[in-house]
Amino acid sequence: MVKPGLPKLIATDLDGTLVRSDDTVSAYTHEVLDRVRAAGIRIVGATGRGPRLTSLTRNDIRVADFLVLAQGGWVLDQAESTYLRQSRLSGPALAEVLAALETEVGRLSVMIEALEHDDAPLWGDYDPTWRYPVVLEQRPRAACLTGDVIKAFARSIDYQVDDLLAVAERIVPADVASVTQAGLDYVEICPANVNKGTGLSVVAEAVGVDPADVLVFGDMPNDLPMFAWAGWGRVAVANAHPALLEVADEVTLTNDQDGVAVYLDKLLSR
Repeated sequence: MVKPGLPKLIATDLDGTLVRSDDTVSAYTHEVLDRVRAAGIRIVGATGRGPRLTSLTRNDIRVADFLVLAQGGWVLDQAESTYLRQSRLSGPALAEVLAALETEVGRLSVMIEALEHDDAPLWGDYDPTWRYPVVLEQRPRAACLTGDVIKAFARSIDYQVDDLLAVAERIVPADVASVTQAGLDYVEICPANVNKGTGLSVVAEAVGVDPADVLVFGDMPNDLPMFAWAGWGRVAVANAHPALLEVADEVTLTNDQDGVAVYLDKLLSR
């Protein structure tokens, strides 16, 4: 039974929010999350990372009851080791989206995420600006789009990522695909109706928790849907994107200062 006055479920973004700039999660953060879970509060890791990074994600948020992956498209119940949601975007639909974007902004560098097994490769164009270790299989775009995919990453040489996202939001029909950005200089193209808010709603329905009892933490525009969905509280880290700072109920310390853990530590001490 959760103590009155506390949320029943906490969801946090990982990279840039819970995870520090050196790609680690502090012992202090793990300890605070252990105490949150001991208080009866469910914990969800909500990330843009695809299912190919499930092992890494589990290590970063060890006590999570659920993982919302791939910007909300894949939802993993950790206790049952089963997926509650597995969304894919058809290759032809993605081809149409990319063609429409390139008509507006010119040639894009594109990487495709299609496989879900641990450390699966991305397909497409090699891009030296990608900041994380990755196995990339260079292949022609048409060869990447013959089947369904999990999502795609698209980068423009000429457009800053927020400007590219604004174009994508204007021209990509919501019933065809969802678009967002998570701070990697890429717009991410996901299946329709896929975002962290819809992913969390799958978790909430599964465990019988109302959005009014959910507290969320984030740092980038891909966290906006879960900020709009959650009702107990919306907390941005101090290093967050201006769009998120604008809608946050509160701002905690930066990710490098363990801002999520500091906030939760104080919350448990009330």
